[in-house]
Amino acid sequence: MAKQAKKEESTSGYSIDEKDLAILRVLQQNARATVKEIADTVHLSTTPVHERIKRMEEAGVIKQYATLVDHSKVNKGLMVICYVSLKQHSRNAGAKFIKQVNELNEVIECYNISGEFDFMLKVVAESMDAYYDFHVNKLSQSENIGHVQSVFVMGIIKQTHVLVH
Repeated sequence: MAKQAKKEESTSGYSIDEKDLAILRVLQQNARATVKEIADTVHLSTTPVHERIKRMEEAGVIKQYATLVDHSKVNKGLMVICYVSLKQHSRNAGAKFIKQVNELNEVIECYNISGEFDFMLKVVAESMDAYYDFHVNKLSQSENIGHVQSVFVMGIIKQTHVLVH
């Protein structure tokens, strides 16, 4: 009897096998890899690789393809982690804050967290003056802000988007 490939179940019910993981490894390193390049790497023909990629896209395993940009080279040299607590913790108050945060271009990531603060924002700005303007004239203008703590990133030690190894 042939040994069955190890499969992992995702939350959407899509079953990921070892070949899918191999495809994801290649795409994480180079999202511009051609189907032929991927097929050669994972030892499949191009048609099944194309079909697997399409299934993973449709199932939401592959969310999007993106270009990673060095923030310091596009005049966004200041990176700040902002911890935010809200005054009110109702569903409507949280939803309103989330809507406001999604409209702020300076905020590149936002996480709902546990602990002393409710949210963690990753913010990029051109300079300390630009961040000050963002903090005072945009973020702090949200009516439900209780407390904001800013932590300035002095250096990036590790930054990756690789989830599948």
